[in-house]
Amino acid sequence: MTIEPPTSFTLVTLLLLILNSPLGVLSGADQYSKSDFPADFVFGSGTSAYQVEGAAYEDGRTASIWDTFAHAGYAHGENGDVACDGYHKYKEDVQLMVETGLDAYRFSISWSRLIPNGRGPINPKGLDYYNNLINELISNGIQPHVTLHNFDLPQALEDEYEGWLSRDVVRDFTEYADVCFREFGDRVFYWTTVNEPNVFALGGYDQGNAPPQRCSPPFCAITNNTRGNSTFESYLAVHHILLAHSSAVRLYRTKYRDQQHGFVGISVYTFGIIPQTNKEEDVVATQRARDFFVGWIMEPLLYGDYPISMKKNVGARIPTFTNWESKQVKGSYDFIGVIHYMNINVSDNYGALNIKLRDFHADMAVNLIYNQDLFSNTEYSVTPWGLQLELNKFKLLYGNPPIFILENGQRTASNSSLLDFSRVKYFHGYIGAVLDALRNGSNVKGYFAWSFMDVFELLDGYRASYGLYYVDHNDPELKRYPKLSAKWYKWFLMGRTSSIELVENEKDPSLVSDLGHLFE
Repeated sequence: MTIEPPTSFTLVTLLLLILNSPLGVLSGADQYSKSDFPADFVFGSGTSAYQVEGAAYEDGRTASIWDTFAHAGYAHGENGDVACDGYHKYKEDVQLMVETGLDAYRFSISWSRLIPNGRGPINPKGLDYYNNLINELISNGIQPHVTLHNFDLPQALEDEYEGWLSRDVVRDFTEYADVCFREFGDRVFYWTTVNEPNVFALGGYDQGNAPPQRCSPPFCAITNNTRGNSTFESYLAVHHILLAHSSAVRLYRTKYRDQQHGFVGISVYTFGIIPQTNKEEDVVATQRARDFFVGWIMEPLLYGDYPISMKKNVGARIPTFTNWESKQVKGSYDFIGVIHYMNINVSDNYGALNIKLRDFHADMAVNLIYNQDLFSNTEYSVTPWGLQLELNKFKLLYGNPPIFILENGQRTASNSSLLDFSRVKYFHGYIGAVLDALRNGSNVKGYFAWSFMDVFELLDGYRASYGLYYVDHNDPELKRYPKLSAKWYKWFLMGRTSSIELVENEKDPSLVSDLGHLFE
């Protein structure tokens, strides 16, 4: 199927209609431009290896736990074997990034492409690919931001010792990070060790709805799998992730930082966490939910130990740091990556602690009221104040660390429409909220729109869309087409003002001229 972009006149008219809608009540700053942000503030977009590369069994790559999960049928029977074929089309994609005006591109390295057995010999073809991608980005003035693990542990290590449930993974992850720092660190200055370990652990080891699909009844969300133990495995996986992360940071600081001058962080999935009522028990429950979701990662990094509420409710099922481990984990970050899409409401459910058999959600002792279904392709509400709230919490509760918004974007059903009105509204509102947070003292350093193109999503496969660019999977060449959101982002990155008031008069000739020229 061939998709023809709309005409310039149509795009101008539609963009004016979008921004003329009553969005002001939802957004942060209603009028802003790129120049309102600090000169060194980074705007980019991102993907991850399994979601975009394809070439799953080409040039020495072996399976990851995400391959295994997808081929078990958990993403509507779809998989990332081909995905967007970024492995072969990376030069074309970098040119699209240049066209869009990105400062930076966030991508992940496939551990099993670079080191097929998880440890041991490096795959020269994998090494070449990542060197070529990094060089292509840099030669085009785009800063690479690299993630080392995004739900894709080599299946070989999962088979050998159950992956993140074993302390052996700390050694192997550190050696993998050493290879990446050594081979790419002369050109890569921003490293994220593990992508959203809180969500990875909950999906993979509590509810079984993400790789490596471990859970135990009655806690399994979407599988009949009884392999695993939901009462403690998510805590154990995060514990080993924190040890592996801090080990990699220690390695970088002692061996590479003086020469390479880079930064290493970790990312955290966040909701806008809101009390369901103003009752004291719901307010307290909301802080407890934040402890479990965000403090689970942040407090060890700040203080060397888990939140008090977690240790109290979970008891002996949550691992303990030794004194040495606590010292190594504490302070082991240069920045924090924040991943945010939506808000949740929280009410108290302290009675859950009376249940003898408990998992993470029961330990939290709250009710979570989601505004949208997490596992669907329905659109998110545009509520950017939730992101601003969370950035303020990072400032107040977690020492105001340097933050990159590493994922933020609108979900829609995947279809052929390039006129993604809701995504433009979403980006306008949330980038405005980031600007408001900056003005309120948050230490935000960059914003990455998710995702650069429509990629293979964890549960929805190709049925959900987040991309600035549409990928036509019915075309053997997997042709990319810019959506309205890509053109809006380009417009913003060129320095144009994103404004509600400014576009209320659709007859403004200078505005129409500017937009028409951009969209030709």
